[in-house]
Amino acid sequence: MKDAPMQASQIEIVPFGPDHLEAAVALSRQAGWPHRTEDWQLALALSDGMVAVEDGKVVGTVLVTPYKEDCATINMVIVDETMRGRGLGRKLMDAALLIAGDRPLRLVATTAGLPLYQKLGFHETGTVAQHQGLAGDIAASAETQAATDADLPAIVALDRLAFGADREGLLSYFAGIGAFAVIRRDGHVSGFACLRPFGRGEVIGPVVAADLGQARKLIEHFIARRPGRFLRVDTTDETGLSPWLAEQGLAHVGGGITMKKPLVRDTADPTATTFALASQALG
Repeated sequence: MKDAPMQASQIEIVPFGPDHLEAAVALSRQAGWPHRTEDWQLALALSDGMVAVEDGKVVGTVLVTPYKEDCATINMVIVDETMRGRGLGRKLMDAALLIAGDRPLRLVATTAGLPLYQKLGFHETGTVAQHQGLAGDIAASAETQAATDADLPAIVALDRLAFGADREGLLSYFAGIGAFAVIRRDGHVSGFACLRPFGRGEVIGPVVAADLGQARKLIEHFIARRPGRFLRVDTTDETGLSPWLAEQGLAHVGGGITMKKPLVRDTADPTATTFALASQALG
């Protein structure tokens, strides 16, 4: 008589804690993602999450990153490749939806994950283009300058206009591990960019600016200071930034599908646009 197949009900869904980080790094590597332990620590510090455990082994993860009560992103949804087809992704998403509560939700989907998210009521809103490569040797714009600690409130306010939610906690965390550049007009911060360690090198994002030209100058600020270093920028197709990034040696290597639940009118201010994401996970 053949043994009965294992059922998904034998898998326990438990809160994601620091003791799960090592296993989470292993799962992200299995998925081909570049996240280091420090990147997972950042995500967990800003998020609540759950892990799926079978026989003491972590076989799935999900994080929910809230931006106060404005919205939340669901991210780091990973299922061990040996466990797929058992409904585990759905169980993790159900747990994430409970954590998120009534907040509007955002996520970036892979093609494989798209059918599940659609079943859960998420709607496609656009496409992310991931660019990365070794920084070229270019000149920095004379219009940009390093931000000071006193600029953080203005950066948070500008990001709120562009993103449509208050990400003070995220940006304060980034200020502690990375650097910001700003452009000022009439004495006020009108655009900013952040550079921080991530994955194989560093990521530039978020980048918020009044227009495409300003966004390029902010990105140039950091490219010019990192010749030969590995940089990554995640943008969206509608910004028009992608072709210029490729010209700077940051090749288009993939991306994802942006989704929202519910599909509501964008509340972002048209005078400030997000040209590069903080990350695909964090929005």
